[in-house]
Amino acid sequence: MSASSADETLVVALVKAERTKIRYPADVVRADGTRVTVRAPWAAPGVRDFGSVRFEPGDVFTEHYWRDRWFAVKEVRTGAGELKGWYCDITRPAVLRDGELLVEDLDLDLWVSADGTSVLRLDEDEFAESGLAERDPAAAGAARRALDELEHLARTEGFAALLA
Repeated sequence: MSASSADETLVVALVKAERTKIRYPADVVRADGTRVTVRAPWAAPGVRDFGSVRFEPGDVFTEHYWRDRWFAVKEVRTGAGELKGWYCDITRPAVLRDGELLVEDLDLDLWVSADGTSVLRLDEDEFAESGLAERDPAAAGAARRALDELEHLARTEGFAALLA
């Protein structure tokens, strides 16, 4: 995949607990060898209400995946272009292979509202119940550090430099 891949598409495959949770096509915005940025409409069926935000048909996600970092940052906008915020997944580093971007979700998430006033750590109970700390302590430690790093960025300088 070339550095300027704006006319290419790939399939994002989100895996959780060794099962494919969702697969969807996405347009490549940027790919530089380390980071892959794609854009796609909300791919899940129906509406998902997190309480602090609703993801719904028409929403557009600009998703940033790294091949050397333990997270993905997804900018979420309405179909009209209004910024809702950033949904951050804690993941193993993404693997790009044969037109597919494979992303293993490690349960921990962070939500940051558009105005930055709401920064919420999500699914820490699911992470604890997943057993990752027992099965793979190094991965669990990397996941916790990634969540802490993203929360620190969200509460201080924001994601602008990270996503530039």
